[in-house]
Amino acid sequence: MGRLETGIHKGRLTPAEYDANFSDLHPRLTKHEALVASDRCYFCYDAPCMTACPTSIDIPMFIRQISTGNPIGSAKTIFDQNILGGMCARVCPTEQLCEQACVRNTAEERPVEIGRLQRYATDTAMAENKQFYTRAESTGKKIAVIGAGPAGLACAHRLAVKGHDVTIFDAREKAGGLNEYGIATYKAVDDFAQKEVDYVLAIGGIEVKNGQALGRDFSLSDLSQQYDAVFLGLGLAGVNALRAEGEDLEGVADAVAYIAELRQASNKADIAIGRRVVVLGGGMTAIDAAVQAKLLGAEEVTICYRRGKEHMNASEFEQDLAASKGVIIRHWLAPKRILDKDGKVAGIEVEYTELRDGKLVGTGDVGVIAADQIFKAIGQTFEASGLGALRMESGRIAIDGEGRTSIEGVWAGGDCVAGGDDLTVSAVAQGRDAAESINRALAAATPAAAVA
Repeated sequence: MGRLETGIHKGRLTPAEYDANFSDLHPRLTKHEALVASDRCYFCYDAPCMTACPTSIDIPMFIRQISTGNPIGSAKTIFDQNILGGMCARVCPTEQLCEQACVRNTAEERPVEIGRLQRYATDTAMAENKQFYTRAESTGKKIAVIGAGPAGLACAHRLAVKGHDVTIFDAREKAGGLNEYGIATYKAVDDFAQKEVDYVLAIGGIEVKNGQALGRDFSLSDLSQQYDAVFLGLGLAGVNALRAEGEDLEGVADAVAYIAELRQASNKADIAIGRRVVVLGGGMTAIDAAVQAKLLGAEEVTICYRRGKEHMNASEFEQDLAASKGVIIRHWLAPKRILDKDGKVAGIEVEYTELRDGKLVGTGDVGVIAADQIFKAIGQTFEASGLGALRMESGRIAIDGEGRTSIEGVWAGGDCVAGGDDLTVSAVAQGRDAAESINRALAAATPAAAVA
């Protein structure tokens, strides 16, 4: 590749290069590969991998089913616990969860490929449009779900199976939430997020109303009066401010919005990228933004993180992936101010940091990194109106062990609740468990004669 043009430009690569760069990160296993991979499992009775899974999938069982040539049965085992098992197989940090707990690590330092085996099973079932669940007889109960992300979809599906009528309200044009708008494109190719949404909704009894925002089009009080129960799966819509001089310059962008734009683009060549890109942050969003900047044709991409490698929220696997794509990760650097030339980004001034008595402080030493584009990936915040007197905790919704909020008849789950870990798989688990709690509450409120 020749010298890249300075500034932010579209179409830096050829169509073939875009196709190659944004191909599937971990292609689906073939039948033979799946059998070989499943044969490595010890099928532990007291499996630590299962304990490490937030949705408690019976991992030894589903792998044994694959090993015996029954991927459809394997998919049923997965979907019983995680109806969004297909996407979770693609985006879950398995290297930090189930695969880290795998006993194969002790002897071989290489776990069973649980994530890829899960994808093999779920993809097989979805390709055949194999539906494992049918709706129970209608209960006549109506539940409103706010947010069509992982938590909302998991909750809605479980409630629909129980025979309840569910209406999902979502502010976006498409359902899917983070899976549709917030995942790196190369992790979920071929419009998989929408295929999974269609698969989930195929159970019936679920209506999705897009373009409907809480606080703008309706309030929590409105829904509480119209529905028998409400589930809040709002996710995180706010973005932390950088609070640095030059933050509003042309060329400074929010990494979350940029990832969403890239995922929705029909042609990757329509997405402009700088020649020299700096990404601020140390989580998964920072890694996704940086890697995709390289894949779009940026010449130099640098991640700046204010703490050390061991403090990064992004997994070691993701950090290694970024490095393998040519991304430079620099630690102990905090942004001071963004430099400009003719009103556009020209670089960023950073200050070296260190820990003193457990507190992060600046050393006073500064440096400059040349850049024509800067992405902010410094965390998201929960922002919502129309919630009334709902009790909050640390800026998010407070819930009990069953997902119940401080308002009777209202449950919540996913990234919008206090104490979460911002993982897709955890959001699914909370949505599923809240649905079970809602079902129990509705059953308890139903007169015995009506049940009979």
